[in-house]
Amino acid sequence: MKQIYKDVLIVGAGVAGLHTALSLDDDIDVLVLAKDYAWECNTFYAQGGIAVAVDEEDIPYHIKDTLSAGAGLCDEGAVDILCHEGPVVIKEFIKKGFEFDKDRYGNLLYTKEAAHSRSRILHAGGDATGRYVHQFLMDMLKFPILYNTQVTDLLIHNGVCYGVRVFHNNEIFNIYSKKIVIASGGVGSVYEYHTNARTISSDMQGICVMHGISLRDMEMMQFHPTVFVESGAVRKQLLSESLRGEGAKVVDDEGRRFLFDYDDRGELSPRNIVSQAIFDYRLRTKKRVFLDLSNFEEGFFMKRFPSIYFNMGNIGYNLPIDLVPISPAFHYAMGGIKSDLFGRVESVDSLYVVGEAANTRVHGANRLASNSLLEGLVFSKRVALDIKLTLKNKKDIVLFDEVEPSLIKQVDKELKNELRNLMWNYAGIKRDEKNLQKALNRVEEMLKLPIGKLLRLRLLSSREIIKSALKRKVSLGAHYIVKGDGV
Repeated sequence: MKQIYKDVLIVGAGVAGLHTALSLDDDIDVLVLAKDYAWECNTFYAQGGIAVAVDEEDIPYHIKDTLSAGAGLCDEGAVDILCHEGPVVIKEFIKKGFEFDKDRYGNLLYTKEAAHSRSRILHAGGDATGRYVHQFLMDMLKFPILYNTQVTDLLIHNGVCYGVRVFHNNEIFNIYSKKIVIASGGVGSVYEYHTNARTISSDMQGICVMHGISLRDMEMMQFHPTVFVESGAVRKQLLSESLRGEGAKVVDDEGRRFLFDYDDRGELSPRNIVSQAIFDYRLRTKKRVFLDLSNFEEGFFMKRFPSIYFNMGNIGYNLPIDLVPISPAFHYAMGGIKSDLFGRVESVDSLYVVGEAANTRVHGANRLASNSLLEGLVFSKRVALDIKLTLKNKKDIVLFDEVEPSLIKQVDKELKNELRNLMWNYAGIKRDEKNLQKALNRVEEMLKLPIGKLLRLRLLSSREIIKSALKRKVSLGAHYIVKGDGV
């Protein structure tokens, strides 16, 4: 029996996991687990930037904008922490050597995105902020990463977490730790159209369901309004919120800016409103919808949005001249594993959660654009602080079997694709009780089939999303429910 013991074990190598590690002392024995290569995470693909108050006077407005987008479901304490501690952590980041984009005079460049009352989005590398942040964190990391490691279970006994079970190098074994941090991201792969890294498949959420750990607000799934979905890639091409913040228009095939029919703010409406409007308009009119980038000068566009320019150019689009067909796609989970404001998981000692996997209600019913990287940076510091304060607390060693049922079975691939389609059509942007119940019935049927454990975890997470959506009878934020038949 292979026995590995660590002080702190971090599941996930995105911004939340890496910054937790970097906020711990050098003499703590830390191991980071990456499901794939470290860069295959949502942080790496984040385009927009980091929302942060420009100055002391802007903090109350950042709070107000976050609460407004969250549609009454935010925890005001969590939002207060995010917006007050955000500027502090960004100043620390810059002091350590991180370089945000600046103007020719050396001043930080702030841009505007939907539902923000002013320009307060910092970016790096134009539209490659996530990649720059991730590389910076990786360069500074002082602890080892175990790559290509699939967590298959949490080792929990009598309300205490003692570590995780993993599949690595064709071997199943346990890793024991004094403290365990879940920083594994959201649920993207349960939807047919999504912008997430291939590693984001709700495994840890499903494991939590198996252990009776509370998930909260799972009906609150955010769909990004401007995504190029007409490709064979599993991860669809995101077209950053910043494009609309800087003047891009949403038009139909006759050039009409129809978003003003739904909200006076048009392209600068919150994400949920824009996504729901595009989805509804396409359904009613049968027209195609496009992103019109013609307000941008080509040289500026290449410099400001190099990733989008390059990726769309490879597909055959000449930006910013060509209209780009768009659709909403799943983007971010506001719902997640219930935790307090120091990332502690309710009812399980020594277990933490941070980042998109967590639900502190900092985003409420709808995440304000570019608040996610900030959340990862701010709340990871708080997780690390609590770990440092409690690491020396006595914890007995409990050993667990190193046995797992079959992780993957032959039937799984077909069922996995069916689940994606089911979730997209019945528990996606537009929902109704009849179709949600259809989806729930089918998920329950699939759970009774002889399937692999990894598919079972996706199904358990999907069931939580559907059941939460059924419980909330009225639309709120990202949860858009209608009477009668849905899509």
